[in-house]
Amino acid sequence: MKKLLLCASAITLLAACANSVISPQSETQSAPQSVTRTASAVTSSLDAILATQPAENQARYQYRNPKETIEFIGIEPGMKVIDILPGGGYYSRILLPYLGSEGGVVGVDYSPEMWKLFGGFANEEFLEAKKTWPATWTAQANEWRKEGDADVSAFAFGDVPEELTGTIDAVMMVRAFHHLNRFEEEGGFRVAALQDLYKVLKPGGIVGVVQHRSPEGNDDVWAEGDNGYVKQSHVIATMEAAGFTFEGSSEINANPKDQPSSDEENNFVWRLPPALGTSRDNPELRAKMVAIGESDRMTLKFTK
Repeated sequence: MKKLLLCASAITLLAACANSVISPQSETQSAPQSVTRTASAVTSSLDAILATQPAENQARYQYRNPKETIEFIGIEPGMKVIDILPGGGYYSRILLPYLGSEGGVVGVDYSPEMWKLFGGFANEEFLEAKKTWPATWTAQANEWRKEGDADVSAFAFGDVPEELTGTIDAVMMVRAFHHLNRFEEEGGFRVAALQDLYKVLKPGGIVGVVQHRSPEGNDDVWAEGDNGYVKQSHVIATMEAAGFTFEGSSEINANPKDQPSSDEENNFVWRLPPALGTSRDNPELRAKMVAIGESDRMTLKFTK
C-alpha cells in the first residue's frame, strides 16, 4: 500500500527528470582502440557539448555534475553506452555527440510488468504505450541526433535483443536503482535487470550507479526504495552478488545537507527539488527544501 501512496510523488520526479574518490581499484576503463583523441581534446569536447544543452538541463549541473560523473565512470568517445530510464534524454543528449559516429546510445526502460506495480498514473493507456516504448524512444532520440552523432536503439528489461550480447562498453544507471529494488519482492525485477546488464556488457564493461543515498543508520525497510533512497552498502552488496566488481566511489554528487530520517513522515526524496512534492502550498517549507537542494547521491563504479 505504501508503494502505491508514493507513486504520485515518484512520477513527478520521473517527469522532471571538490571531487573525492574513495578506494578505487581501477580508475578508468580502457577506451576502444578506435579512440585516438587526447584527454585534453576529450575534455574540451565534453565542455562544448554541455554548453549546448537546454537551459533547464544546465540549471541542474550544480546537482547532477554530468561532466564529472561521465569522467568518473570512465565513458569515452567510441563506446556503446546504455542509458537506463533515459526519459527526455538528459544524459542521452550529451552522450550522442560525445560518443560520436563510432559509438552508440542504448536506452533501457523498466519492464512493462514492473510498470504495472506503480499504480495510479500507470493506467491502461500508459501501460499500452510501454509495449512499444523501445521504438517510440528510438524515434524520439533520432530527432536529437546530428551528423556524426552516435547511433541509437532501445529495449526494455526482460526483452534483451540477442545481438546485443557482449557488445556494451558501459551502463549509466542514474537514479534508477531504487525502483528496481523496491519491487524486487513482487517479481524479482532487480535481479533480472542486473542479469540483463551482465549479459550485454563486454568483459571489463562498466556500470556507473548514481543513486539517492540513505543514511546507513536508517531503518532498512524505509531504505528499500519506496522513499527513493537506498543505502550505499546495500547497492554495493547487491551488485557484487550479481557478479560485478566494485571499483570505487566518488562524492561528486554528494549533498551533506540532505540527511533524511526514517523516523519522520514525508521524508521521501520527492520532497526536495525539483519535485517539491510536499511544499507546493507551504512557502515556508518550500524554502527549507530549496535550501537543502537536490538529494544526497552516491556515485559508484563497477565492472564485469
